[in-house]
Amino acid sequence: MVESMFKVAILIISDTAYKDPSTDKAGAILTDAFASEGGDQWKVEERVIVRDDVLDIQRETSRWCDGDGYMNLVITTGGTGFTHKDVTPEAISPLLHKQAHGLVHGMLAASLEITPFAVMSRPVAGIRNRSLIITLPGSPKGAKENLLAVLKLLPHACMQAAGKNSRDLHAGGVKKLERDAGLSGARGDVNHPHHGHDHSHNHNDHKVPKAHTKVEDRPMSNDLRQAPTNRYRESPYELRSVDEALELILSNTPMPKPLRRTVDSDLTGYVLAEDVKANEAVPAFRASIVDGYAVIVEDEGSSLKGIFPVTSVSHASPGGIEPLKRGQIARITTGAPLPPGATSVVMVEDTVLRSTTEDGKEEREVEILTDQIKKNENVREVGSDVKMGDTILKKNKEISATGGELGLLASVGRSEVLVNQKPVIGVLSTGDEIIEHNRPGPLRLGEVRDTNRPTLMSAARRSGYEVVDLGIARDKPGEIEQRIRDGMRKADVIITTGGVSMGELDLLKPTIERSLGGTIHFGRVSMKPGKPTTFATIPYKNNSGDPETRPIFSLPGNPASAIVTFHLFVLPSLHYSSGIRPGGLPKALVTLNHDIRPDPQRPEYHRVVVTSGNDGLLRATSTGGQRSSRVGSLESANGLLCLPAQKEIIEKGQKVQALLMGNLPSYSP
Repeated sequence: MVESMFKVAILIISDTAYKDPSTDKAGAILTDAFASEGGDQWKVEERVIVRDDVLDIQRETSRWCDGDGYMNLVITTGGTGFTHKDVTPEAISPLLHKQAHGLVHGMLAASLEITPFAVMSRPVAGIRNRSLIITLPGSPKGAKENLLAVLKLLPHACMQAAGKNSRDLHAGGVKKLERDAGLSGARGDVNHPHHGHDHSHNHNDHKVPKAHTKVEDRPMSNDLRQAPTNRYRESPYELRSVDEALELILSNTPMPKPLRRTVDSDLTGYVLAEDVKANEAVPAFRASIVDGYAVIVEDEGSSLKGIFPVTSVSHASPGGIEPLKRGQIARITTGAPLPPGATSVVMVEDTVLRSTTEDGKEEREVEILTDQIKKNENVREVGSDVKMGDTILKKNKEISATGGELGLLASVGRSEVLVNQKPVIGVLSTGDEIIEHNRPGPLRLGEVRDTNRPTLMSAARRSGYEVVDLGIARDKPGEIEQRIRDGMRKADVIITTGGVSMGELDLLKPTIERSLGGTIHFGRVSMKPGKPTTFATIPYKNNSGDPETRPIFSLPGNPASAIVTFHLFVLPSLHYSSGIRPGGLPKALVTLNHDIRPDPQRPEYHRVVVTSGNDGLLRATSTGGQRSSRVGSLESANGLLCLPAQKEIIEKGQKVQALLMGNLPSYSP
């Protein structure tokens, strides 16, 4: 213990956090690490956010290291990767008077025990004047992991940097130094949390349940370096309710991203990210609402009865029209513009033909039979449907497949609109036993055709999303990790199936946590089918070097479980990212056609065929055996009964809530 606490400054380097400080998570995590793991030796004096800019980084760092009020330790987080925006090492290195290669080696060695991708980080460390400077990754987990790898050694380093007598510091030898630092008997046993090398600033502002434990105290997935005999016999993940799982999903789903799109048939399914105003009035000209004759009504009550020459014809096609004069009429079709000077339109039913041209092909004279025509009768005025500048569609309105919204946008001259981007979905199957569904020839012992990937891809496309086929990954940690990394470059959301149970080759959870630096928000759900369903987020840097988070849904390998959990968990997240509110499947009360026995321990999502009748009722019939591996239970299923956990049978004729997955066939009672 030192006489006074060491002073620490933390520099968060991130364009994103500079614009919106609420997105920074690393600063708080590092501050907590000093408080909880630093043995009461550290005091974080300042936390500052700067852009990914060399001069900004150097300015703040120099301020903390130069002069009498220096910081003992300056920690930076962010900007140590390989993108063009990552300039932290280039900013810090020229400031150092002495290099600290040993600290860099210690951090990299600790990270390499977690993932080989640790070599993609470029940390530097060293002394400027009397201050120790260390650069950490931008990922909160990666930053904490690197800090904890060397934290117990830093008091000794800071005392040396501050000028304390080296002989006094080393009195008693290395063993005493290790004991004083709390390292005796613990070499190689430092507990490293998860690792990642990207910024990981969450752009969501939703409230989530507050954790009352520290990350390092929570159980993790199996360590892939250990033998099968050391794997968990029970899942370390808390069993969540469906509602809790949905709350965690929506709290960690990226917010919608706006983009401009052309108004055409491909706009279907997008949600507007702005109020849309009319560029033009509809109609843009005075138009006839009937087939008949354009006329001039002089005064109210004046008679138009009589025979008039037909001087022109106005069709619903563009072009110039001669002005109409008093005593003339012009033949006009529905939707055509009125000739200049015309005030009203007489319906053709209120006229008779009196003479034709010599060739008999055109009207020469027409008699009007009524004297009840008023000014502006049978005329659609300019802007009577939509006025220029009117708001025609509100923000958050979905462009439906029925065509009404597209027609309205086209009618007012909108060529493009601002909409919410729809996420691209990547689908990956895992398992040594899985083969392509269309591979010729019979199955070998243990082989299983891949039904999940084509089924989930079809479901995602039917829901209006672009899908990327990520293929099949074998049960090898490195292959699964690389497939997911490749998938994150192609897709915004990753869906995997298989590998989330308790077997020695169920590798997805440990790969997500230990190799990809991800956060598993839940790993079990109290439901049937789909108990092993897992939802996680993985830090990622896009092609511009900006930090993002990729959601990953790891669904069970059994086909019924996969499709049920897709509709129950994945679809609401996709809808949220697309701006669709409310998200998820529509709900309805259905009447049971027969008795159903629920599961006594877990809520069940029972596959059914829902039909609609002319009596106004929706009726549900089970698809049969509901075993999660039974593919046949999906055939014709268009609904999921939401059954509570209970021992009592739900009798025929009772009403039960159902989630509707597809179109409803009709029936006759």
